[in-house]
Parts: sequence; C-alpha cells; structure tokens
Amino acid sequence: MSDTPHIDADGQAALSVRDLEIGLPAGMERAHAVSGISFDLLKGKILCIIGESGSGKSVTANAIMGLLPKAIAIRSGRIRLGDAEIVGMPEDALRAMRGRVVSMIFQDPLSALNPLMTVGAQIDEVMAAHAVGTRATRRSRSLELLAEVGLPDPAQMVHRYPFQLSGGQRQRVMIAMALALEPTVLLADEPTTALDVTTQAQILTLIRDIQRRKGMSIVFVTHDFGVVAEIADTVVVMEKGHVVEQGTAEQVLQSPTAPYTRRLIAAVPHLTGKDRVPLEAASTGPVLVCEGLMKTYGGGKSLLARVFPGKWLSGNRKSVRAVDDVSFSLGAGRTLGIVGESGSGKSTVGRLLTRLLDSDGGRILFEGRDVARLSEAEFRPLRPKIQMIFQDPFASLNPRSTIGTSLTVGPVAHGMPTARAAEEARALLAHVGLDAGAFDRYPHEFSGGQRQRVGIARALMFKPKVLVADEAVSALDVSIQAQILALLDRIQRETGVSMIFITHDLRVASQICDEIAVMQKGRIVELGPPSQIFLDPQSAYTRELVAAIPGE
Repeated sequence: MSDTPHIDADGQAALSVRDLEIGLPAGMERAHAVSGISFDLLKGKILCIIGESGSGKSVTANAIMGLLPKAIAIRSGRIRLGDAEIVGMPEDALRAMRGRVVSMIFQDPLSALNPLMTVGAQIDEVMAAHAVGTRATRRSRSLELLAEVGLPDPAQMVHRYPFQLSGGQRQRVMIAMALALEPTVLLADEPTTALDVTTQAQILTLIRDIQRRKGMSIVFVTHDFGVVAEIADTVVVMEKGHVVEQGTAEQVLQSPTAPYTRRLIAAVPHLTGKDRVPLEAASTGPVLVCEGLMKTYGGGKSLLARVFPGKWLSGNRKSVRAVDDVSFSLGAGRTLGIVGESGSGKSTVGRLLTRLLDSDGGRILFEGRDVARLSEAEFRPLRPKIQMIFQDPFASLNPRSTIGTSLTVGPVAHGMPTARAAEEARALLAHVGLDAGAFDRYPHEFSGGQRQRVGIARALMFKPKVLVADEAVSALDVSIQAQILALLDRIQRETGVSMIFITHDLRVASQICDEIAVMQKGRIVELGPPSQIFLDPQSAYTRELVAAIPGE
C-alpha cells in the first residue's frame, strides 16, 4: 500500500489533503467514510480518484468543497486549497471560495440544475451571488461560456430550460457554470458515467482542452479505468475509505502494486472482436421477430403548453420518429445487443417489445402471434414470457415491500400458489448469489449490484423465454458489472433464455452478445456479429462509436 503523496520537484500543489479522517454515523457498516488519506493535486494537472461505490471518492470531493452532510463529519486531517485551510473554515468563508477558488461538476446535471430557470439565468446566478459584473457583462460572459463549452447558438441556448437539452448538453451547461468564476481547482464527480460513448468522448476532450488552455487543476472522480487512461496525469486508488495505491497514470495502469488495483483493471471490459460460441438451443430458430417496427413521439401541443398557455410555451411539439422501420430476429438462447447514443431509440425498442409502449406500426412476432396488435387483455397471458431487467433496480422495486414480496407478487397474481412462489423466489435468490436472508429484507438494505441481482431474480420468476435488459449494468462499478455479466451469461447457458441487451457501452456489448444492432436516430444502421461490428464496421456511424471508446 502506498499512502505517500505524489509531489513534483517544485512541490507546488493546488490542493493538498493530509491524514483526512471522515466519520460515518453509528450503525453503518464501517466507522469511517475515509480514513487517513493523503494526496496532492499538482498545479495544472489532472488527478483521477478511482474506486468502487463506497470507496469514499465522492465523499472526499464533497469534503474539499465543504459540502458534507451534517451526519458526516471531518474528525481530523487537513485540506489545503492553495494557502487556505478548508477544515474548520466558517461557512461564509467557504461560500466565498466556492466557484472562485474551487468549483464542482456533478454527476447528474438534471438533478443539479434548476428545472424552472433558463440556462442563462443559472449561469448568471453563479456570478451574481459573488457580485461579479453588471447584468449586461454577466450576460456577455454567459454567452462566452456557452460558446467555450461547445454548445450551439449560445444566444438561443441562454433562453432554454434543462428539460429541453440532451444529457450531453446539460453536462456542458454544468461545466460552463463551474467555469464562470475561473476557479483554480475544478472537481468533476463522475461527470461522464451516464453518457453514451461519443458524448463521453466529447466531454472528456472538452475538460482536457479547458484544463490545458487555462492551466486549471482538476480532480476527476470516476470508476472507469478507460477514462483514467484518457485524461489522468496522476491516479489515487481508493478502497473502503483508504488510499491503497497512487502514482502517475502510467505507473498505476501499467504496473499496479495493490491487489485491489489489479482486480479493478482486470474487471474492465475490453472489445473482444470475437464471436460467442452459440448454445445448442440457438439452432432451433427465432423466438422473437420484429418487422418494420415504428414509434413516433410528439406532435400537437405539449402538456406544459396546454396547462400554462403563453407565448414561451405556445409552439407545437415537433414529432420525432423514435423507432423507424426496425427489423431483426432473436434466436433461441442467443443475445442480441442494441447499441447507440442517447436518443437513438434503443430503449424505446425495449419498451415496445415488452408492451410498456404501444407501437405505431410494424409487427412483433412471438410464439407465432403479432403481440404488437394484441389488446392488453390478450397480451396479459404472454407478459410473463417477455420480462425486463431495468437500469435502476432501486426505482423499479417497491421500497415498502420486502424482496420476497416483490419477487412473488407477480407470479401469485398470475396463478402460482403462494407457498410455491416463495419457495422458487428463495431458490432464485440463491441462484443469483444472494444469501437466504435476502428474502425478508428491503431494497435499501442492498448495494447497487445486489439490487440488480434482485431485479434479475424477479424477471426469472416467470421462467421467461425472452429477457430485455435495458442498460442493466451501466450504473455499476466495473467489478460488479463483470459479476452481473457473468451471471447473465451463466443463466442463459443454464436456462436457454434469449436476451435483448440494450447498452451504450460497446465494450460491454462485445462481452455478452452474439449479434449487435447499431441504432442511430431510430434506425438500425448496421447489424452483425461482434467480429464485424468491432473489427470491420461497415457504417461510418459504427466506426465513430468504436473510435470513441475510452482507453481502447
């Protein structure tokens, strides 16, 4: 283990953390959020803090900002920003430093941005809170910032609301706000985790370019070693509140000394370019066939325009063809990956297949019937056979129901005796790697990876023929992600279930899919085995996606 801070020959650090100890409330699984950690962020450099959920990396970033919740307190140690000591600093002094000396880009810009304020007003507010400039100069600065972060037509963008922007655009707005007062230190807490691969590449390039142009010092919190390989100068690896390794990016990535670091690097998915060995069941023909599937959103006035009529909301919504003439077949015991950027239509396809949405055209043939045309009553007996694993298992589980109840309520409603449903639920929980006590516990008592295992068990309760996994591993750490992918592969080989695997991570798709459909703007632009998609892509769009993968 290496707890010695990495300091250059000049010893110039924009940020210095020494022996930091942050306690956790009584009753938690450990006594501390971070324990005795030390590191330096050198001037003009990018330091990546990497680790799994619960490692303490985000708590460390919030401590540097002075934004720890009251239940979590700094017990000892120092945090120096330049010549200023953060620990023990009065709140009014901290508030004066935020934005000017240190600023933060948050993981989820939609939660961090005010939905009732325009983009321009929110950037203006950052400057006005520090009494910077006049209204006119602040507006000019807002336009300049929006242009600097690569947003189109800043004069129009300042009047738009967060809900009118894409995920990548919202993240660029957050970066603009963080840069408004030209801080010397920028903290970026998982700013690309929820973004598709091309948007992620754009944001990483933007952050790196800004850092180089302005000589800014950046702490970048992440769980993705691909991101580390792209941008880091130095790396701090954290596990359960401790620094287990630190050094230059080259040292940590090429010659890791800590077993934990080696495990994290080994768990990172890489493009294989190899085709999976098919199951015996794969020769029995297609289980699911889609022909010319269509879905259009929008048209007419929005709900807001109808409820709040007024000039700024008076326009009609543009219709968007979310799914446009999509056709494919899914073989028995095979996995079809659907990949593409946000807005490509891939999740809409998943919702159409499970009848969470109704299609506007085309056919979905399952067991010889066009399920797209069935009424809800006609489809109800078939619903257990096409099950979905959701991206956010916590949101899809009832927080007031035990795991046992969540797993058994559906099968019981479809006629399974209660005792048998409970017996099968307990067996499935063991099958997905959870202990016997999981049956009587509640969702909040599980980690993200454990909740995803619950979500898989719930889907399997119906013994489905098709599983639709919608971004089922995108929010998980690389090691947990690897475990869930291995679990899905094992389940498929044991049960012969067919899968639709929806993801924006091409590295993950290459690990588990027999065939991959690449979607762009509602259409499939390329369909083929991993060897073709990743080693010899035919579509220019596919080539762009592959080229944008970090660390490859």
